[in-house]
Amino acid sequence: MSESSYTAHPSAIVDEGAQIGAGTRIWHWVHISAGARIGRACSFGQNVYVGNDVVIGNNVKVQNNVSVYDAVALEDDVFCGPSVVFTNVYNPRSSVVRKHEYRHTLVRKGATLGANATVVCGVTVGAYAFVAAGAVVNRDVKPYALVAGVPARQIGWMSEHGERLDLPLTGDAQTQCPQTGHWYRLASGEVHRA
Repeated sequence: MSESSYTAHPSAIVDEGAQIGAGTRIWHWVHISAGARIGRACSFGQNVYVGNDVVIGNNVKVQNNVSVYDAVALEDDVFCGPSVVFTNVYNPRSSVVRKHEYRHTLVRKGATLGANATVVCGVTVGAYAFVAAGAVVNRDVKPYALVAGVPARQIGWMSEHGERLDLPLTGDAQTQCPQTGHWYRLASGEVHRA
């Protein structure tokens, strides 16, 4: 992409070779590495770092003080709250080189990661899942799940609009999003929009 297709603050560093989609906004003191692939209409808040082996979809919002390290992928419409933490090595040691042991992390379409949440490498956060502020995610999160705590545990379900759904954690049930009226169905431990 040409430099004119996105906006970057003069203090930002965008390494040559980075692919950045049209309409993306890069704010103060952001560093985008050369191998990063970033979609359209994204926003990167102050003091964000994006590594080389990172893929970010369209309309992703990365708030202040987030480092998106190598082996992390964020699909379309993901929201990363302030100071979200990603890792890429499960058992780091300063004296042991483990770059060949990076574990891939995938955050699926529409998911929200609340402020100060930590996502331990090697997990998938499902589509439209909602990770509460301060949670530590060390296992996969189901689509539409609401998780909280240290370590993160499922406490409910969320709609695509970001509203809590009146559904049990297990069983068979259905309900409507209180804001949009869209129907959601719980069956076999998973929620789907009807």
